[in-house]
Amino acid sequence: MSVTVSPLAPKAYPEMPALRGVRMATAAAGIKYKNRTDVLLMVFDDGADVAGVFTRSKCPSAPVDFCRANLPHGKARAVVVNSGNANAFTGVKGKAATELTAQSASEAVGCGLNEVYLASTGVIGEPLDATKFAGVLGEMNGRGTPDFWLEAAKAIMTTDTYPKVATRQAELGGVTVTINGIAKGAGMIAPDMATMLSFVVTDADIAAPALQALLSEGVGPTFNSVTVDSDTSTSDTLLLFATGKAAADGQARIEAADDARLASFRAALNDLLKDLALQVVRDGEGARKMVEVRVTGAESDAAAKRIALSIANSPLVKTAVAGEDANWGRVVMAVGKSGEAADRDRLAIWFGDVRVAVNGERDAGYSEAAATAVMQRQDIVIRADIGLGSGTATVWTCDLTKEYVAINGDYRS
Repeated sequence: MSVTVSPLAPKAYPEMPALRGVRMATAAAGIKYKNRTDVLLMVFDDGADVAGVFTRSKCPSAPVDFCRANLPHGKARAVVVNSGNANAFTGVKGKAATELTAQSASEAVGCGLNEVYLASTGVIGEPLDATKFAGVLGEMNGRGTPDFWLEAAKAIMTTDTYPKVATRQAELGGVTVTINGIAKGAGMIAPDMATMLSFVVTDADIAAPALQALLSEGVGPTFNSVTVDSDTSTSDTLLLFATGKAAADGQARIEAADDARLASFRAALNDLLKDLALQVVRDGEGARKMVEVRVTGAESDAAAKRIALSIANSPLVKTAVAGEDANWGRVVMAVGKSGEAADRDRLAIWFGDVRVAVNGERDAGYSEAAATAVMQRQDIVIRADIGLGSGTATVWTCDLTKEYVAINGDYRS
C-alpha cells in the first residue's frame, strides 16, 4: 500500500456527526494487510431501508451477486466489508465465503440472511478465507458505535492513500436530516460504478423504492462520471441506507421519489455523491493532477459523455497532463476516435481559459507559454466544443504517472 498521501488529498477531514440508527466497528483480521484494520461491520439495530447500485461488469464478484439477490427485500440490518481480497472470480469457493459471512453476520446481529449486505475489495482470483473475520463479528457487534465514520473509511482502503468521508444536511418536511458517506477507490476506476465501494447512510425516513430512484439518478453525473484508468471493477458497490430515525422529529415518511418535499434531500445527496466521487479521482494511483473534462456542442448529452470519456481515458492525454505538456493534438485525437459525430473544422479546444485550437486549426493567438502555465496547475480544465449541437457532459480524471505503473506492476506482491 502506498505510504505517500496523494498531493491532491483534502487538507482536512469534515467533522462526521454520529448518525442515529447505525453503529460501526472495525477489526484487523489479517486478510492481506498486516497491522491495520481490514474488516468493517455496520449494524442497523432497528433496520434500514436500502438501495444499491453495482458494477456492470459481466464478471461480478460473489458479494455483488449476493447483494443483488437481497436488494428486492428492501431492508438491511447488517453490512460486512473486507479489504485485501475482492472475492471475485473465486467460483464455488467465493459463493461459500459469502454464505459463511452472511450466516455469521445474521447470527451476530440477530437478523435474516436477506437483511445482510456484503462487499469485498482487493485482489481478484484469490479465494477468501471468510473464517478469518466471521468469528469476530459477534464481538464487533458488541462494541459498535455511531461515532466511527473515519475509522470505518480507513478499514476499507486498499491502494487508497487517504480515507474518503463526506457529510451533508438537508431539510425534509421542515425537519433537518443528515447524510453521511464513506468510499474507497484509487485504481481500476471507470464509470458504471468505478472500482469502488461506497456506503451512504441517512437518518431520513424514506422508503426503499424512492431511495433507489434517488440513487440511480444520482450516480449519473457523479460516480459514473469519474475515471482513473478506464477499467471497470468486478466489485463496485454503492449502498444507500435510510434509518428512518428522523421520524421521531416529526418527519413524515417519503414513499415516492417524485415527492416535492425531497428537493433539498436530493440536492444534498447528489452533492455528497459528487464529493466522494471526486475524492476517489483525487486519490488516483500515482496521481499528481486532477483533470476536469468538459464537452459542449455535441449531438446529444450521451454523445458528449462518450467524447469526454474518450478524452479522459486516453493514455496519451493523461501522460501529456503528467508531463505538463500542452499537447492539444492528443485531445483532437481522442475526440476523433470516440465514435461520436465530430467535425474537424468546427472543433475548438481550451486548456483552462486558454483557447488553443479553433475552426480546425491552431488558434491564431495561441501562446505556448500561456497554455503551459495552465498545465502546471494541480487542477486543470480541458474543454472541447464539438460545434454540432447542444449536448454537454463533464467527467473527471487524473494524470497517468510512472507511479501508477509501479503500484500496479507489483499489486499482488
